[in-house]
Amino acid sequence: MGKIAFVFPGQGSQYVGMGKEMAEKYPQAAAVFEEADRVLGFSLTGLCWQGPEEELRKTYNTQPALLTVSVACLRPLQEAGIVPHFVAGHSLGEYSALVAAGALSFSEAVRLVRFRGKAMERAVPSGQGTMAAVLGMSPEQIQALCAKAGAYGVVEPANFNCPGQVVIAGSTPAVEKAVEMAKEMGAKRAIMLSVSGPFHSSLLVPARAAMAERLSTAEIKNASLPVVANINAQIIQDKNDIIDALTNQVNSPVLWEDSIRILEASGVDTFIEIGPGKVLTGLIKKIAKNACILNVEDPPSLENALALLKECG
Repeated sequence: MGKIAFVFPGQGSQYVGMGKEMAEKYPQAAAVFEEADRVLGFSLTGLCWQGPEEELRKTYNTQPALLTVSVACLRPLQEAGIVPHFVAGHSLGEYSALVAAGALSFSEAVRLVRFRGKAMERAVPSGQGTMAAVLGMSPEQIQALCAKAGAYGVVEPANFNCPGQVVIAGSTPAVEKAVEMAKEMGAKRAIMLSVSGPFHSSLLVPARAAMAERLSTAEIKNASLPVVANINAQIIQDKNDIIDALTNQVNSPVLWEDSIRILEASGVDTFIEIGPGKVLTGLIKKIAKNACILNVEDPPSLENALALLKECG
């Protein structure tokens, strides 16, 4: 068997009820929810399990909620003795990855992402900016699309997810216009995403400044495992590189396809997506065609992953 990478999802993977079964079955998962509620001073658990969905979708709630559920899913896997060779996370998921790598404590991470969500909301109030996925266009065609739709406001490539899938972000009118134009310019599909902001675009420069200041006082250690950074798809472990990566990812594109290729080139042939949904599983299938891809979001998927890992030896 080759090497294992743990990967963690970002915004868009949330749903009401996430993490509930894990917490009911595994005490170490329940402890993560309790810690989040205590650190944040409100019932994040209630929001994750009962909603309402429109509250869960607000970025300053979505971010700590996804981090909490991902770490709650991680704990029983760690308890079972599964240690990855590498970790990576998509956008917000980078914080979950850093918890897995021991660079951030969970309580520090949950405070950081709550702050990150509020800083992003302040930079671009909900509804003023958004994102859309564009399928079937090359990076060059995406640049041309953004240039054309740029007449209506800011619109830029935000996530290079997998071959033929790029997410764009910007002001709502410009993104809506780009979705209309994409078909004419050769896209297979263009779909608006249910997010509350234009993440990873230049509209978030004010949030980047706020994060830079907040990260300078955060408790961050060198990672005990290699982490692949979103901003440059490079493997990092040093505390200063981690601070730099977290600061710059606020308004820089997520190089997810490149990150998976680096992991493959480093000998990873088993990817475990840890947290709600299977967004990354779908993306990785299109990049690392021969890899074994598992996910852990509830007790059945955890048991399945553990059985398969045992089998693969």
